[in-house]
Amino acid sequence: MIESGEKEKLMELLRERLVECGWKDEMKALCRAYIKKKGTNNVTVDDLVHVITPKGRASIPDSIKTELLLRIRAFLASAAL
Repeated sequence: MIESGEKEKLMELLRERLVECGWKDEMKALCRAYIKKKGTNNVTVDDLVHVITPKGRASIPDSIKTELLLRIRAFLASAAL
């Protein structure tokens, strides 16, 4: 997938879909709320990653997951030929 450039295409598709559905803005809002709650000087990037990652993964729409899975399967099927 890396050599063919398919991985980068899938990553770009994922970025586009997450922006389109508002997921990126939702994650920004969660980060801002966490920083506001804890205070700017009391939050590290690691803190944000630890708190936001589970919420971010859980809130990715199933339609996006399905679309990516289908694209991966199609790529693998075409590569196996």
